[in-house]
Amino acid sequence: QVQLVESGGGLVQPGGSLRLSCVASGSISRINAMGWYRQTPGKLRDLVVLDTAGTSITYADSVKGRFTISRDNAKNTIYLQMNSLKPEDTAVYYCNADIITGDDGIAYNYWGQGTQVTVSS
Repeated sequence: QVQLVESGGGLVQPGGSLRLSCVASGSISRINAMGWYRQTPGKLRDLVVLDTAGTSITYADSVKGRFTISRDNAKNTIYLQMNSLKPEDTAVYYCNADIITGDDGIAYNYWGQGTQVTVSS
């Protein structure tokens, strides 16, 4: 069984920074795309950034120039460095990954449990 576990959320003042981490564990053969999404109450879950296994990185317009994704393949971990945070960045942030667990080469999609980020003075 595969698990994604996020950490690093919390309360930060506007203009501050946070670094989120997401570790994938379990029976992992290969990880393809990994990314971060966020959701606020009553709204759909939105893409923040997607890393397609080193092929391309796509950021939401609202976070370009402020957020940076990085990836440590040896540790099955991705990070989200969030700088110049704004109150509108307040949300639950979810890690997402396409992971191949067996020999059939089929990738399955997994979600983490989410971590709360609150930007407020």
